[in-house]
Amino acid sequence: MRIAIFSDNFFPEISGISDSIILIAEGLAKLGHKVDFYVPAYSKKNYKKVGLEKKEINLGENIKIYRFFSFPFASGTGQARLVIPSFWRFLKIKKNLPDIIYTELPFGVGLEALMASKILKIPLVGTNHTAITEFIKKFPLKSRYLENLSLKFMSWYYNRCDYVTTPAKFIYEEMKTHGFKRPHEVISNAIDLNIFTTLNQAKIKIIKEKYNFNNHTLIYAGRLAKEKSVDIVFRALSLAKKKIPDITLALAGHGSDEQNLKKLAKELKIENNVRFLGTLDKNELNLALNASDIFVTASTSEVQPMTILQAYACSIPAIGVNINTMPEIINGQNGLLSTPGDYTEMSEKIIDLLENKEKRNKMGKYALDFVKNYSVEYISKEWEAIFNKIKK
Repeated sequence: MRIAIFSDNFFPEISGISDSIILIAEGLAKLGHKVDFYVPAYSKKNYKKVGLEKKEINLGENIKIYRFFSFPFASGTGQARLVIPSFWRFLKIKKNLPDIIYTELPFGVGLEALMASKILKIPLVGTNHTAITEFIKKFPLKSRYLENLSLKFMSWYYNRCDYVTTPAKFIYEEMKTHGFKRPHEVISNAIDLNIFTTLNQAKIKIIKEKYNFNNHTLIYAGRLAKEKSVDIVFRALSLAKKKIPDITLALAGHGSDEQNLKKLAKELKIENNVRFLGTLDKNELNLALNASDIFVTASTSEVQPMTILQAYACSIPAIGVNINTMPEIINGQNGLLSTPGDYTEMSEKIIDLLENKEKRNKMGKYALDFVKNYSVEYISKEWEAIFNKIKK
């Protein structure tokens, strides 16, 4: 089977969507399928943001990448690109005629996917990864009208797919209020359990020294952007510091809110407790996760955060917020939940786990067992079954 994957978001941009579709493509390729990516072209500056030279990623002989001309677009990563749909690009897709078109986002590239599907009469499968209303809440201009308009557009787009998936059920419930009615199911994101894995204590000790981590280390990995609410974690850290003075927070990632966060750290007098690690490749992130004690996030915009699953694969528990799908990921046995925006409660959860090693270790072991069902091999077979069912 030949599968064309269209996404407005791709390597080298830091994104769970990009990571997810690359892993699925690699899994499908191992099952003998061919995958063609149709994605934006990125600039040298975009690659430099993550410490890379501009060079195409090599995903193996069964996976090809085709780039569309794009413009820079404001985003939390500072890397986003905008593709203006021409609606003639289906001619390029026709040369590599796929059995299935799979679309990840409903914007410029996503509209090209929709057009190609209709003209070439190829089944269209779409995934919605975005809790759009939570993103809009972080916009400078808050508007119920904008929320409704966004949900109507998302529902309009995904109603034109033959089949729709999302990693979390609540996304469908949001869209149904605005007319969504297509066949659908929940398919989880996948993670690479060959990269994200536990290390022995001798190795962890060396890594802790490398990163200057102590035995009270929290870690957050992801965009440093408004919608991720990292400022709430900082405020929780400031309170927890009163009980645990040497507490450390490591931040793996970059984004538009980084300078604001550095300023906030100084205001809260926690600058010596915070480590800005920058963007780490996956192998380095695995090391940093293993050397940490708890993964922490206050984000309300998550659908199914891959970084939490990656942390679980390193046998560390998570602290997050009780909203949308998060209780499905953090269930009390592999971590703890606090009320969104309540940094006092979050600080109490942090202190509880840092001061109770036995409880923390027990949660870490459960987390490791929990994450086994998210392997690339397992999830890729689920996608293979969907594509076989949908193709004509």
